[in-house]
Amino acid sequence: MTIASVSPVDLRLSVDPATLGFADTSELLQLPLPWIGQERAEQAARFGLQMDQPDYNLFVLGEVGSGRTTLMNQMMCREAALRPVPPDLCYLHNFEEPEHPRALRLPAGEGRLLRQLMADFVKTLQTEIPKRLLAPDVMAECERIENASKAEEDRAFDELSAYADAHHFGLLREQGRMVFTQRDEAGEPLSAGKALELTREQRAALDLAEDALRTEISRFLEKTRARELVTNERLTAFRRQMIEPMLDPALQGIRNQLRRQIKDSVKLGQYLDHARKDVLENLELFEPGDDSEEMRVAALIDVLSRLRVNVVVDNHGREGAPVIVDDNPLFRSLFGSIEYASENDVLVTDFSRIRAGSLLKAHGGFLMLHLRDLLADEQVWEKLRRFLRSGRLQIEEPGMVFAPIAAVSMQPEPLDVDVKIILIASAEDYYAAQEGDPEIAKRFRCKVDFAESFAATADSRNATGIFVAQTCRRLGLPHFSASAVSALIEVTHREAEDQTRQSAIFSRSEALVMESAAMARGRGAALVDRPDVQAAIEARTHRHDYPEQRLQESITDGERVLAVTGERVGEVNGLTVVDLGDYQFGFPVRVTACTHAGEEGLLNIEREVELSGPIHDKGVLILQSYLSTLFAHLAPLALNAAVVFEQQYSGVEGDSASCAEFYALLSSLSGLSLKQGIAVTGAVNQHGEMLPVGGINEKIEGYFRSCELLGLDGQQGVLIPHRNRRHLMLNPRVVEAVSQGRFHIYTADLASDGMELLTDMKFGALEAQGYPADTVLGQAQRTLQDYRRACERSGSHRPSEGPRGTGSKRPMRRRHSPGFD
Repeated sequence: MTIASVSPVDLRLSVDPATLGFADTSELLQLPLPWIGQERAEQAARFGLQMDQPDYNLFVLGEVGSGRTTLMNQMMCREAALRPVPPDLCYLHNFEEPEHPRALRLPAGEGRLLRQLMADFVKTLQTEIPKRLLAPDVMAECERIENASKAEEDRAFDELSAYADAHHFGLLREQGRMVFTQRDEAGEPLSAGKALELTREQRAALDLAEDALRTEISRFLEKTRARELVTNERLTAFRRQMIEPMLDPALQGIRNQLRRQIKDSVKLGQYLDHARKDVLENLELFEPGDDSEEMRVAALIDVLSRLRVNVVVDNHGREGAPVIVDDNPLFRSLFGSIEYASENDVLVTDFSRIRAGSLLKAHGGFLMLHLRDLLADEQVWEKLRRFLRSGRLQIEEPGMVFAPIAAVSMQPEPLDVDVKIILIASAEDYYAAQEGDPEIAKRFRCKVDFAESFAATADSRNATGIFVAQTCRRLGLPHFSASAVSALIEVTHREAEDQTRQSAIFSRSEALVMESAAMARGRGAALVDRPDVQAAIEARTHRHDYPEQRLQESITDGERVLAVTGERVGEVNGLTVVDLGDYQFGFPVRVTACTHAGEEGLLNIEREVELSGPIHDKGVLILQSYLSTLFAHLAPLALNAAVVFEQQYSGVEGDSASCAEFYALLSSLSGLSLKQGIAVTGAVNQHGEMLPVGGINEKIEGYFRSCELLGLDGQQGVLIPHRNRRHLMLNPRVVEAVSQGRFHIYTADLASDGMELLTDMKFGALEAQGYPADTVLGQAQRTLQDYRRACERSGSHRPSEGPRGTGSKRPMRRRHSPGFD
């Protein structure tokens, strides 16, 4: 038998504070926070961030709390500081196509400079143009042009009046209209009575004269309109001639102040030329008038608004490239938006209402997103996929086609955006996204994989101290002594379930740092010590362990049947782990088996009632295979067997109970009693080897608490696989009980060794005539032979077909986990 009893010193790793190299964490404040245990992820992240090739985005994999976001953010900031500051982005009015605003990139800081220069330019226009147009010399020249035109018009009217008089007509101008009357030979107006006295020839001559006059009037009016156009052109040309000397220096001043060479210098020059032209074409709006003043002011405001500059991305004062972390990537916040206003039941907008999103703000730098946030909105995910494919961003307002009222649409100029996207996700989400969209691998070529645990070294323990120091400074907490840090390190080993490895989920450590500091403050201490950490752990357990307490009470109340003393046939105590998400604990459960003669084989009762998962079913099949191998010389077996977890109603999953099931079956077959004080956990393979399982510490502690409640007699203990020794990080109370001989931890390499421990009988080795009678397998062999003879006498023996209920798929319910998690 290779059963070994684990010594107390091996039940828990203890970290010596003297080996940490500091007295308290205040000594570590000047040290930078390292990537604790994440060397592979650090190298991958640095490589991906420094790669300048397109489509070289980063996909960061890791569990929540592993530091994936914090550490990546720190590295992005360091790398961004080495990159050049990206340009500002402005949107300008498009004078040719107002619905398509023009995008303009300027060196960092010059976006707001251009905005201020254009604002000053507008103020200059509002004050100087009216002042210049109303100057005496300008007014005199305009009056001279108008008077010359009026004099010419008067001469033409005099000629028309003379023509009318010569043809016996009187001609008047009334409010821009021509009114003429017929006259007789004496020059008097022709009355109706006199008109009736005219002969037919006289009336015909009069009609011809009237038609001729009308022709002359039309010719006069045409010349007048042409003259007015010429006059207006002369006035406009003169006004422009007076204003241009003021505009050109102002616009040239704007060009001169934007001296740095920019990629869009031609676009800026075109914009300023169009602005000059637009102002000159609307000079009349700058002159106050007596009529329609309100309309004139509104039109002037509209003209001046076209000269504004919308700086959507302002990198003024920035050092290095931007680092954006978007924790709420809505469509508008990520891709930008166009705001609308309602005017007369119509949604209207202009270039000044364009807003940049995280993508534009991160141009030239880094943008961090969480995959789950993106997948929550299909529209956002699809838009991002299109952007990654093209590298161009079109700002648009989603859902405007479904707006309840009509909208004036706008399509800003699309932009080439150079941004490196860092996508945060769990490993499950990453592979699911990759399977659903093959382009993911092409767009995110760099995978940064954060480990859940890492090998413990002197450097990693020192780095843990630095982490505690940084956390204390960031949260304003009292510092930790070396002894308190060693207690925290031991907790990380417990979370990793490994004496040689630490957990990389530092969010739990951060929470424990805060809780331990609260304990220290509660006792008025200036430094957190080991007892504070222990008190915080106990307080946390007390906050979460009510379900465990109720289950343990159900044992002492007799609701759940559990024997921890004596011996019984076909019964053994197995160990389960109950995982509540925020808390997990171990709990013993009785495993029983019954066997008799028959042809059904092994019956898995949990499977029959759909309370077991596929891993548990697999464990039963392996158990069946091992059992069949042991008794292959008796094949075919004449056996009916049933195995069940007693009082387990919420489902089981995992294979760590397969050893316990094996022992219960062998006990039933052999008729040998099993020690009820020794609980069993471990998986068994087809060769009878005990395999390691998860939740080993919780399972042992759960059974220990049950034994405490029912009474420790010094004979109780737990049998675990030998390969689980390194995973032991037991509660100090359990370690103390083991050191006092009140509780025991046994390990075994083979399931056969465990059976010998539970029965105090040799397991047995196959000989020519079968197994020796004074062994466990010899006793089971005799029972199986009796079963066969019984079946043969009844004439109903057929070879057993294996365990029932394991050949077809059924839906599973998984809650409690007696198996490997």
